[in-house]
Amino acid sequence: MTERSPSSPAESNRSTAPLFALLRGAIAAGLGLGSLTVLVLVLWICSPDPDSGPGGALHTAAGLWLLAHGAELIRTDTLSGVPAPVGLVPLLLAVAPVWLVHRAVRDALADEERPVSSTTVAFLAVVGGYLLVGAAVVVYARGGGALSVRPMSLLLPSAVVVTGAAAAGVWTAAGRPVGPPPSWAPVRLHEALARDRFGERVRTACRSAAAGTAVLLGGGALLVAVALVRHAESAQQSFVRLSDDGAGQVSVLLLALALVPNAAVWAAAYGLGPGFALGTASAVTPLAFSGSPALPAFPLLAAVPAEGPGTAPNWAAGAVPVAAGVTIAWFTVRRAAPVHAAREEAWSLRETALTAALGAVGCGAGAAVLAAASGGPLGTRALAEFGPVWWLTGAAALAWTMLIGVPGALLLRFWRLREHDESESQDGSGAGEQEDRRDRREEDGEGRRWWPWRGRRGDDGTAGAEPPVPDAVSATAPEPGSEPKRKTKSNVGVGAGAGAGSGGAAAVSAPVPASSARVPGPAVVPGPEEDDGCEPYDFLPTDPWHERTARPGEAGPSGDH
Repeated sequence: MTERSPSSPAESNRSTAPLFALLRGAIAAGLGLGSLTVLVLVLWICSPDPDSGPGGALHTAAGLWLLAHGAELIRTDTLSGVPAPVGLVPLLLAVAPVWLVHRAVRDALADEERPVSSTTVAFLAVVGGYLLVGAAVVVYARGGGALSVRPMSLLLPSAVVVTGAAAAGVWTAAGRPVGPPPSWAPVRLHEALARDRFGERVRTACRSAAAGTAVLLGGGALLVAVALVRHAESAQQSFVRLSDDGAGQVSVLLLALALVPNAAVWAAAYGLGPGFALGTASAVTPLAFSGSPALPAFPLLAAVPAEGPGTAPNWAAGAVPVAAGVTIAWFTVRRAAPVHAAREEAWSLRETALTAALGAVGCGAGAAVLAAASGGPLGTRALAEFGPVWWLTGAAALAWTMLIGVPGALLLRFWRLREHDESESQDGSGAGEQEDRRDRREEDGEGRRWWPWRGRRGDDGTAGAEPPVPDAVSATAPEPGSEPKRKTKSNVGVGAGAGAGSGGAAAVSAPVPASSARVPGPAVVPGPEEDDGCEPYDFLPTDPWHERTARPGEAGPSGDH
């Protein structure tokens, strides 16, 4: 049953691969929508006094699913009767669509049974299947209910979410490469980037930018947690005031959890300096909390600092961007100057500074994107603006990480190289360690000489004298002016036989390297009577086996065979 039948060849599977990729996209959309629908229906069933029937619950689930993609919803059941927009996206809800699309594209490209013809086909098929389900949900969400969607507000955010996640899936399926520039780029650019460690520097910059952005988010979450602990009573009162039944309290708790990443981004923007807006007439920064805030009753908003000028605890939030800058410097120096690297193996000052600067740019871009995604309107007039200003947040993150990350990376590089130099000068093993590294490089095939080596350089870098000749070998060296005897097969055989019985004879007749046996004298030209079939050679191998045959008292090859 599981084996492939003869009537289903590989060509047939390849032709149906786009259809299966389209189905993967539709399934990914259905999984996200279905999980959210199940959660909303469970809360509706558990509610003792639901406001609407099952149709209203389904419309609410569809609206929340579209809100996770960046759509702007219209809430019709307001106290004033005027429809109010809801554009603040819970970032935790957006994680599920991004992950599902990413996984669908990755699995479509990794399917060995039905391989797609190209990466573009898999990308378009998965995105097309996902958007088909999304279009049906948009049509359904406009039909009625307390939440309706504004279709034009869904075009750009959904395109960014879906296509970005699909592109990330293609990149993951390809092994996350950081390749050269495109083929239409100039040849000089290709050559310059190949010489300048482009791929390694880009990977290091991406890692440092991701780490810096993660530290910003983690620091913001820590600020929110500390503020909630300090204002625990206010948070509890607002939580109880919103609902008095179990299902309602669970709904409020789930909504608060979905908005925790938004609160972390707001707190990070607060630590960076620009702060965030609580309505159109209020701004919260470390220096002051000014204006007339439009604060609805919600537990997370209890973490907002008190109104008035900032104090020392408020200014302490500046430690968050400082930690992000130090993180970028640390991740840069991990590759620029590793702990056990020599000075010549470390990156230059220019490369280190440029990589840290690229990491700061990436961190600023990430902070700007998160700030733009975490804010939005919650109503009209005073509630039309909530959250940080994206371009101010991105500029502040870039400035902080650039001013701290670049000098910090240079200082860390200097400190690591200084510690390495001091350790070499104190224990006197610098030359030995360099020799070990050279030996390891030669074993790995790096720095291997492919030409004859004639001498050894001295400590001052000049060519030194010939290595000393051992006593046993120097005894066989001919006197100056005399004609050295040419070695033949019979000489080698006699020396080998003597090596088995007498150590001294083995030492006398052992092969001598050319570098130690070469002495001034006339050139030797073999005559026809000495030609016994042996080819003349310049030097003999000096590996450990031959050295053992030349040492007195050690076992060597037997001359009997």
